Amino acid sequence: MRHRHKSKKLGRDASHRSALMSALLVGLVRERRIKTTVTKAKLVKPLADRLVTLGRQGTLAARRQAITMLGGKSELAKTLIDDVVPQMEGRNGGYTRVIKLGRRSSDSSEMALLEWVERVQVQPAGAEEPAAAEA
Repeated sequence: MRHRHKSKKLGRDASHRSALMSALLVGLVRERRIKTTVTKAKLVKPLADRLVTLGRQGTLAARRQAITMLGGKSELAKTLIDDVVPQMEGRNGGYTRVIKLGRRSSDSSEMALLEWVERVQVQPAGAEEPAAAEA
């Protein structure tokens, strides 16, 4: 019986599963949306929501926990706190959505799109601010 066993194992050991979840979180913060299987998306969704909650706290400890969840990538934690968290202002949870896309043709796995609820617009690091049109 599986009483009180909340998480799925995905056919991986604990360290591999942890690395997979971290990689999916990194992809979500970096790309703003990721395409993955429905099962993986449902497992990453609460972790992504927890990341935004940590970013909203704004403390040094919360920032360090976010860096740990993102696999030690401090620049992504900065992107999360500076770009994603302000878009989620006034929202009390439910920062991500899972959109089912149908089945993958190769192995018939159910695919899904995991994305932030608020459309986060971020310019690349080297891009300049667009000049205001003069009239």
